[in-house]
Amino acid sequence: MNNTSSSVFESLLADISSVIESVECIEAEQGIFVEFGCYLYRVFPAIMELQYAENPPKNKKEILQSLSTNVNLAKDLVGECHKKNHSVSGAELVKIIAQLEGVIQYIGECLCSIPSGTFGGARYAESAVRSLSDELQSVHFELQQPLESKMSFAMPKESDLYPVDVDESVSTESSEVLSMPHLIDFLKVTNHRSQLQHENKENSMAALSHVVNYIEPMYDTFFCPLTKQIMDDPVTIENGVTYERKVISEWFETFSHQDEIICPITGMKLTNRVLSTNVALKTTIEEWKERNETARIKVARTTLSLACSDSMILEAIIDLQHVCKRRRCNKVKLLSVGILPLLIRLLGYEGKDVRCETLELLLQLAEDDDEVKEMIANIMHDVSALIELISSSHQEIRHASLLLLVELSRSRALGEKIGSATGAILMLIRVKFNHHVDSFASEKADEILKNLERFPDTVKRMAEYGFLEPLLDHLTEGSEEVQMEMVSCLGELILSNDSKTYVAEKASPSLVKMVQSGNIVLRKAAFTALAQISSDHPNGRILVEAGIVNIMAEEMFTRGTYDEPMDSKKEAAAILANVLESGVEHDRIEVTTLGHRISSDYVVYNIIYMLKNSTLDELSTNLIRILLCLTKSLESMDTIVAVVNACEASYTLIELINSPHERLGVASIKLLISLAPHIGNTLAERLCKARGQVQPQNLIECATEASHITEKQAVSANFLAKLPQQNLTLNLALLNNDVVPTVLRRITAIQRNGTRTSRYATVYLEGLVGILYRFTTTLYEPKVLFLAQTHNLTSVFTELLTGTSSSEVQRLSATGLENLSSQSINLSRPPQVKKTKSKKLFHIPNFSSFRSLETRKTPALCPVHRGACSSDTTFCLIDSKAVERLLVCLDHENDDVVEASMAAICTLLDDKVDVGKSVSLLSEMNAIQYILNVLKEHKQEGLRQKSLWMIEKFLVRGEKESVSDISEDRLLPASLISAFHNGNDSMKQMAENILRHLNRMPSPSTSYCSL
Repeated sequence: MNNTSSSVFESLLADISSVIESVECIEAEQGIFVEFGCYLYRVFPAIMELQYAENPPKNKKEILQSLSTNVNLAKDLVGECHKKNHSVSGAELVKIIAQLEGVIQYIGECLCSIPSGTFGGARYAESAVRSLSDELQSVHFELQQPLESKMSFAMPKESDLYPVDVDESVSTESSEVLSMPHLIDFLKVTNHRSQLQHENKENSMAALSHVVNYIEPMYDTFFCPLTKQIMDDPVTIENGVTYERKVISEWFETFSHQDEIICPITGMKLTNRVLSTNVALKTTIEEWKERNETARIKVARTTLSLACSDSMILEAIIDLQHVCKRRRCNKVKLLSVGILPLLIRLLGYEGKDVRCETLELLLQLAEDDDEVKEMIANIMHDVSALIELISSSHQEIRHASLLLLVELSRSRALGEKIGSATGAILMLIRVKFNHHVDSFASEKADEILKNLERFPDTVKRMAEYGFLEPLLDHLTEGSEEVQMEMVSCLGELILSNDSKTYVAEKASPSLVKMVQSGNIVLRKAAFTALAQISSDHPNGRILVEAGIVNIMAEEMFTRGTYDEPMDSKKEAAAILANVLESGVEHDRIEVTTLGHRISSDYVVYNIIYMLKNSTLDELSTNLIRILLCLTKSLESMDTIVAVVNACEASYTLIELINSPHERLGVASIKLLISLAPHIGNTLAERLCKARGQVQPQNLIECATEASHITEKQAVSANFLAKLPQQNLTLNLALLNNDVVPTVLRRITAIQRNGTRTSRYATVYLEGLVGILYRFTTTLYEPKVLFLAQTHNLTSVFTELLTGTSSSEVQRLSATGLENLSSQSINLSRPPQVKKTKSKKLFHIPNFSSFRSLETRKTPALCPVHRGACSSDTTFCLIDSKAVERLLVCLDHENDDVVEASMAAICTLLDDKVDVGKSVSLLSEMNAIQYILNVLKEHKQEGLRQKSLWMIEKFLVRGEKESVSDISEDRLLPASLISAFHNGNDSMKQMAENILRHLNRMPSPSTSYCSL
């Protein structure tokens, strides 16, 4: 087909479509114009035959051009008439109709010039074109005819092919019969029912039905005299008149007596109700319908291929639906002329009704027909256009698309395409679970998903989108091969926590069985899946009930690597660690057939032995995680400490601190922190003796900027802080390696940037402050004392009291101040005015308040410590302004912070200092109110005891104003009486003393009567 003829062909068809649409809008002589349009429409198949002929004639181009010229003329004539419409004169109308008649006749001549060889032996096609050509050449349009004479517009009729040889005298009698009430009522009912049956078809096919009727002429005998419809089952009654079987049967039933029955048309009385099938007429009608339906299919194809108006496309699709419903063989005809690709293309059509009807026609074609589904699969390379219709805002389109997908998903080829289409599974899952929005759509989406469960890749995709049920069903009930594929997929999925729980509940027993199977691939996949499921702590209980603990212990301790090429110890250790970290009660879980519990010497020894000999970082990490979980039990902790000491495993743990695998290093340090309260001095000594990078100072120096604090840096600092604070060897090691300046710089950076810059910032800060605090426990060592003075630790801790939100930092700071303040009385000396020169051995942070050691002024005499005091040299709390901040901390919600702050203040009321001066200073700061609040609000025995001790000091050494404040507190007596009755001996004695001071108890001198 060359480009020129193709262009003429397309232009010709487009012009014909335009003319057909225009004639329907002309009101004058509407019947003639519609008839003209019908003739043009009937030319469509002939042009199609000419264009797509296997052996096109030599004069093909000339024929098409001639046809195009005449159609263009008709287009102009109709356009002129359409433009004027009501204003066109009678003479003009006659002229236009005559010219249109000439156009039709000339088109008939053009068709006649098509050679016979064009049809390739298709005798029916040639016969149809020749018949149409003859008819067109003899066409004649008559004006001003009554409507009855224009029945050819609706249905061209010819003489009856099968006349009935019966004497009928119906001129007068017939008219009387037709006017009988009985027949009128019957016809009303029949016509109403017929109208309801065909209403939709007639409304939607208004234009196309006229055209199709002209493709193959109908005859009067085809129509039932009562329904005026073409008969499906024509039967002849006694007098020879033929009716539709169903209608005449209903007519007979309206008569109660046999002798009353008459023919509804002739009025002749009938003696019987015998119905004889009119075989010849029935056969003729069937043949006519077959030929007519074939032509209708071709006409519809032309309409669809031309992309005509919405109404014409819609009518063509609906007509095809009716044609296909009539007989199954019409499906084959429809498919053979290439309509299927056109329908699939229409899925993306803009018009809602067109898309909806297209979906219904595709469903009609595909239903119970695997070959059609295969054809659709071959044509529809991408089903995304169909998938998009699922989310249409129009319910009819949604439902139609889902119904089609239900049918298509039964096909293997299409099922795989649907499952692999972008977003298809996600959209179907969404529709399935939106039952409250559209129950019908939800039901169909569920049916589609069930059909797609046959395809493993689609099942995996469902699981990826959170619909795990199909995968788990295959995993628990499928063959070993299917199970292997599903469990492998499960291991690869990244599951949400809710999904992990669902999998654990449904598949845990199956996964545990797979771990015990002899299939290496299956075992490995099951281990991977269990590792992910167990990572969500709430699933621990479910897995324990499934028996996973003893299975994993068996994999770790009993199963040898020589049994199979897979070493499962690493995976088993990871799963067991996950389960134990979930917080399940593990002390009583037996893990061997000999009754060994997981906290037994046997299990702990095996874990530590594996740890010492492990070359796999991941295995070592998980073994340490298991030990960490066991340390939460006192019984298990004793066992672990004993085995670690016996095996000298502390060396291994310390060496692992510097592992390049950060998780292993972190896990090792966490375990060492747990062991520190039990073997802390041993760990400190071995840490100091360690070689290489595992040195105390390296645990701090590895830290970078505060904004990039890692977990390892945080736990390293905490490890140094948790080791016994009074271990002088470790403290001197840190001092000699100049760790304190680094620690102070880190603290300053964190205070400047805040703790929100890193999730580990607070933990890191607590560790750093803990390192500083440990130096205050060994102030008896001159080097440590000099370090505390040089770096003015009193001011550092004072700043930290209220400069952070961490309760632990505040507690450590208050305790550090207590230790420093307890040395003040020993360090305070009468003032000596002289200059001293001393080298600064350490860097002093910017925030520390200090005086230059080279030129220092004479310190003021401290009234409390009776000598020259300062915050840096004597650690005086008064000079450092720490007392005010400590008093504020007495209102803290954390009991430990309150107790530590109180203990620091108590150093100012010690008998070694001037208690009277101290009480006076504290009274000026309203300290007694803070102390009374502590007594009333806290129930901890240590706090209450310190409060009573301080109150007694204020009563004994304070002035009248302090005594007055105490005695006026209305709630104090109740607290004192409670302590007197319920406290320990020391508290009882102090409460008694205070009550005496307040005159609430008799003094000892008046307790006994004189004899």
